[in-house]
Amino acid sequence: MTDSRANSAAAPPSAFGTDLHLDLDGPGLRAGLTDALREAVRTGRLVPGTRLPSSRSLAADLGIARNTVANSYAELVAEGWLTAQQGSGTRVARRAEPRRATPAAPHYRPTQRHPTYGLLPGSPNLAEFPRTQWLTAARRALTAAPHDAFGYGDARGRVELRTALADYLARARGVYAEPQRVVICSGFHHGLMLMAQALKARRVPAVAVESYGLDLYRDLVTSAGLRTPPLYVDEHGARTDDLARLRGVGAVLMTPAHQYPTGVALHPDRRATAVDWARATGGLILEDDYDGEFRYDRQPVGALQGLDPERVVYFGSASKSLAPGLRLGWMVLPEELVPEIVAAKGHADYMSSALEQLTLAEFIASGAYDRHVRAMRLRYRRRRDQLVAALAQRAPGIRVTGMAAGLQAVLQLPPGTERSVVQAAARQGLAVSGMAEFRYEVTDSGWQLPEQDALVVNYAAPPDSAWAGALDALCRVMP
Repeated sequence: MTDSRANSAAAPPSAFGTDLHLDLDGPGLRAGLTDALREAVRTGRLVPGTRLPSSRSLAADLGIARNTVANSYAELVAEGWLTAQQGSGTRVARRAEPRRATPAAPHYRPTQRHPTYGLLPGSPNLAEFPRTQWLTAARRALTAAPHDAFGYGDARGRVELRTALADYLARARGVYAEPQRVVICSGFHHGLMLMAQALKARRVPAVAVESYGLDLYRDLVTSAGLRTPPLYVDEHGARTDDLARLRGVGAVLMTPAHQYPTGVALHPDRRATAVDWARATGGLILEDDYDGEFRYDRQPVGALQGLDPERVVYFGSASKSLAPGLRLGWMVLPEELVPEIVAAKGHADYMSSALEQLTLAEFIASGAYDRHVRAMRLRYRRRRDQLVAALAQRAPGIRVTGMAAGLQAVLQLPPGTERSVVQAAARQGLAVSGMAEFRYEVTDSGWQLPEQDALVVNYAAPPDSAWAGALDALCRVMP
């Protein structure tokens, strides 16, 4: 039977004129129908107050005689399961509350306190999503949408969004982008998955990854059957001169503009070295430009892709600039890779909503995207300055790094204190991430990354109402 549960007891839905699927089991049609209805009421699948179909409608739906339904209804009315009133139809009785199983006593387990404050990296301030402007863009996009926007669509994504992105990325990030080189995906994770499939099809044995980063993405590449040798990261970013010494590497995954999570920008010499390696070996650089729009104390660092569009795959998304829930990302590809990524994605766009794509295209073309990014850049910078000022006053021994751009900063801790600080923060109801969460350890190769005790603090994410409390809790746990 289909679930007819109401959203509220005060306003139950009417089943009159709607489908009511019943499985009629038992020795006779009337008994089977009566049992099915009684069980639906008993278990709560038909809630008190729900109006049932007329005997004529239900009989027609079930292919049985009307008298069979009428007699079944009458029996359940007599038993108190249903009520019948002239002009009101037949309804589930108000007193026919479902019997619920008594939950078993839970096994004892230590209670985990839900964090009161969160400074975990990875998210923008979701409270600042531009709802009104997005709604305006959505209305315009829907009004102007061509009929084919409601079909399965081009696997590369809507041309309106690819065109808007090509213009924006060229202007704001120095990316060489043409609409035919842009492929829309549902975020960086999806784009990297497609890229890993294409590299596997090319028989690439390994993809080098930075020694600090998210294990989620390393695991994704590994699950595609590719090795992930680490590329050491220091105060100048990834040591790209080591690429030539890594065996079997056909691509390297990097965050050049703002290394995640250390926050350093890739040194210009190392940017050139990476491009030289790719040209000499036919390799590819996979550039994750996850928060390139947000910079504060330095000149903007353009995308690495601009140095060689045929050797660099550029990844971007709306996850940090707007919200990850939009599930919109993009890849700007070398020309030769476009057919391979389209083949990996499939011949139609099944992943990202065409209407969301059209809305983002309108949002960018109208200038609303630029205005939102500029406004959030100012807001995040104020947050960052407040963090630095509070630590300077209350924990002057803590050095803050990686804060010239992005949404997070790195708080350098005394050696050996990271774990205790994270635990102390949890006792204060504050969720924070230690640098150890992002360290890539490769034990079977004997390669070991020097430990760095630090916290990675997202100053952007807390809503205004929680920011002061989060900052106070953070300062209290500093050694």
